[in-house]
Amino acid sequence: MSAPKYQPYAPSPYSYTPSPHSLSTSISLDEEVKLSTTVQQRELNESLAEIYSIIVTLDFLEKAYIKDSISQETYTPTCLRLLGQYKTILKNPDVASAFKDLETFKSAHHLSYPSATERLKIGVPATFEHAPTTSSAISARAAAEATQNFITFMDALRLHYTAKDQLHPLLSDVITAVNNVAGAKEFEGRQSIVQWLIILNQMGAGDEITEAQGRQMLFDIENAYNEFYKNLQ
Repeated sequence: MSAPKYQPYAPSPYSYTPSPHSLSTSISLDEEVKLSTTVQQRELNESLAEIYSIIVTLDFLEKAYIKDSISQETYTPTCLRLLGQYKTILKNPDVASAFKDLETFKSAHHLSYPSATERLKIGVPATFEHAPTTSSAISARAAAEATQNFITFMDALRLHYTAKDQLHPLLSDVITAVNNVAGAKEFEGRQSIVQWLIILNQMGAGDEITEAQGRQMLFDIENAYNEFYKNLQ
């Protein structure tokens, strides 16, 4: 009796075509697609979406201001609010890590928006870069506040404050107060304040200026204060 003959094994091609009924039961077009599976991931996505929205809105605002479609009185507080929101969101370490930096974020999301990019890098509204266009009389109260803000900032430097999160708010107060002095003309040293604001704005929250930068900053701000005071007189 001969042994049975077996065919050599080979996998046979196999294809599966689901029926329309099986597709309809497994996929619902009305089902919400979840972009995150945890609360932390959802909050991170929402924060990044907020940054995206701020960039788009800020670019629109800058173009509207350049075209004189909005007044300085409308532009300045709106710009300050958007810049503040941007900085506040990025104070979260998880958001800052995912964001990386402005150029990386823009590249990842195929964004351009050059006007918003420039404003975010500078960190202050366009109205703070130049003297306000007004012929009103100088307000004594506003001048006193500006003087006090100058003195407070210079004292901070003399006390060896070096961290960005210590100096940036104080210097922002200086340029804001100077800008509020109605009737004040452009003065020598104003651009030094703006340039130091830009430098501080581009630093990380925990970064510190060097000793040499601190001495140069104090020198520049003292000169700006003296010129501002002479301009008031």
